[in-house]
Amino acid sequence: MKIWVDADACPAVIKEVLYRAAERCQVALTLVANQPLRIPKSPFISTLQVMKGFDVADNEIVARVAVGDLVITSDIPLAADVLQKGGKALSPRGDAFTPDNIRARLTMRDFMDTLRASGIESGGPAALNQADRQAFANALDKLLAQYQKSRT
Repeated sequence: MKIWVDADACPAVIKEVLYRAAERCQVALTLVANQPLRIPKSPFISTLQVMKGFDVADNEIVARVAVGDLVITSDIPLAADVLQKGGKALSPRGDAFTPDNIRARLTMRDFMDTLRASGIESGGPAALNQADRQAFANALDKLLAQYQKSRT
């Protein structure tokens, strides 16, 4: 298992959780972004800088993800592509994207895009809070524990 992070929009506090998890579980973590990132020195943590442009980072992640890999993203179309390739996807709020819920999430995303395009202010998601951070850490730990159990 490798962990891929859609890093341009990933909150710093979530990156910190991921850095600690990669070290603790000795799992490869790659942050994909269109700008240089500062990361801790570690044999398990790396960055992949891509060109700027619409969905360039997303496309790179999809091209590289393998069956069983985990992608951290709040981008629902990216999560759908990852699931289609046999990967797992988790939002920075700890919500797992699954084959059972991805269609409904894509439909809601498209609906909200339509509302925004028609001029209706829908606001954005609430700021990430401590409960969200804890939910993410718990969901990540669960996935990593399943992975480590499968390795033994």
